[in-house]
Formats: sequence, structure tokens, C-alpha cells
Amino acid sequence: MIKTMHLRSLASIIFVFLAFASYSAMALTGTQAIAKEKGITLFYQYKSAETELRIAAEAGDAEAQFYLAEEIRQRSQYITPEAKKWLEAASAQGDLYAMLRLARSDNDLCTTMKSCPPGQKTSAEWMSIVKELATSKAENGDAESAYVMYLATGQLDWLKKSAESGFAQGQWLLAIRYKEGNGSFLLPWKRSEAVENWAKASAVGGNPKGMMEYAAILFEKGDMESFRYWNEQAASIGFATTVYGYGSDLAHEPDMYGFPYDIIKGYALIYLLKELDGGGGMDANVNDKLPKIAAKMTQTQIAEAKIFAQKWKATHPPLSFFPDKLGD
Repeated sequence: MIKTMHLRSLASIIFVFLAFASYSAMALTGTQAIAKEKGITLFYQYKSAETELRIAAEAGDAEAQFYLAEEIRQRSQYITPEAKKWLEAASAQGDLYAMLRLARSDNDLCTTMKSCPPGQKTSAEWMSIVKELATSKAENGDAESAYVMYLATGQLDWLKKSAESGFAQGQWLLAIRYKEGNGSFLLPWKRSEAVENWAKASAVGGNPKGMMEYAAILFEKGDMESFRYWNEQAASIGFATTVYGYGSDLAHEPDMYGFPYDIIKGYALIYLLKELDGGGGMDANVNDKLPKIAAKMTQTQIAEAKIFAQKWKATHPPLSFFPDKLGD
């Protein structure tokens, strides 16, 4: 009986992967790949990305299909028929985040509006599928699948498995969950130690939120040199929030953390944030800070700073708010 149930479950998963043959994965052309990369960059900057993402999604790229669905869903504030179409297309290719979004659709605004589009599966069926597939992948060492299992179940053991397997996003979130009081520790200082260790692991693993969490811990411990180092690292990989803070610190507007005075670089980084066009509400900060820095500069210095901004942009990753992939 158990074997029969397992076979039926497996058959259900196979059906999902075959149901959307028209969206089967294929290698993107150079133009399509560029469009996808630009679309994801714009999405992470909270800017309109539909045009670029649609190019790669229609070419069959599962990740682009997921992000296009999210772009449409966030704009409409609920899962529209088109958003569901792209979520199902991405799910057919094994995208766990798309499956989990469909599994959570009972909590979507469309339920309140009684306008949820019909789909190939119920939310409960999608939840069963994503759990089975993610569990299988996690047990074979896939750290991100273990992270998805935590998102699906809320069970801290899955988050620990993800962190222990080296997934930097999972390491950051585990540090946060421990900080919030989740998990059991015999001694209070063991909890603080675990928070610091996982925040550090995430920072070393390249996660900007991990970098800033670890920086905050170091600040509390009075290690200002390391605090400044991790702020610089987070800014260097394009974390927009930290770019703003780091630029302000370098320009000593204000001087709170002992950063070396570099008004050219400070102005340049704040000026660079203008390209977000208000994404993430950054325009108010920039419009407030930039004139204060400019008031201490000559026109020649400002011109130098703008050149510096372009050089920084050409040699660093694009600005990003690094939102959680399955955010609101």
C-alpha cells in the first residue's frame, strides 16, 4: 500500500514536469540571456522588469518565468491568471520557489477577492509536491532545497541543515531566528555564540544581509575596524542600503564610525544611487544627503566624484536591495 502511494506521488510529480512541454527548458541566446540578467537586476532594484523578463520567460527559462510571475503578482498585489500561468510554467521545470508560491496561494489576496484563477493543482497538491521534491534534493546535499523546506514547513531543523550545508542565505536567516529566541540552548551565551558564528559564516559566504548582521555584532563588541570592513564589503557587492550608509560615512555626513574622510568617494556612492530612480524609496535619502555633501566640495571635486561613480559602476556588481526571493 505504501509503495503504491509513493508511486502515485511520484507520478504526480512527473506529470507536473511534463504538463507544460511548450515551456521546456532550452539554452538562451546571448540576447535572451542579457535580457534575463538585466530583468533580474531591475527586479532587485524594485524597478519595472517585465519587458526584459518576458523575453527570457517566453524563451523557456524557468527562473525568468518565476521572476516574471512575481513582477506581475507584486504589481497587481495578487496572483493574476497570467502570473499563475508563469508560476506553473516554472514549476513544470522544477522551480521550487514557483511551486511554493502556488502552494501558498490560499493566503493570496485573490482568495479574499474570490478571484483566484483556476490551476492545474490545488495549493495543497502543490505543497505536497514541493515538499517531496525539495526533501529529495536536500537529502542529496542541495542546501538551497533544505532552505525551501524550511520556508515550506517552518521547521528549524531544515534551516539548520541548509546553513550547515553552506547556503549563505540560510546561515543569515538561522542567525536571525536564533536571535529572535528560536531553538534551544542550555546556556544563554551559547545562543549569542551561535548567532555570531552563523552571521559570520553568511558574511564570509557573500550574503550582504549576513555581512551587515555580523557588522552589527562586531560594533556591539567594540571592534570598529572589522565593523567598517564588513560595511565596505557589503557596499562593494552593491547592497544599496549599505552603499548609502558607507557613502555618508566616508563624506562624514555624519562622522560616527571613524571611517577615513574621502569626500570624493562618498559623494560618488550617494550620486550612484540616483540611478535607482526612487527604487526602494532611496530618492528621499539621496535628495537629502547629496546637497549636504556637495556644500563641502568644489565644482572640480564634484566632477571628479561623478567620474569616480562611473568607474565604480563599471567595476562592481549592480546596485541591489537583495530582497528575499519569496518576499511579500
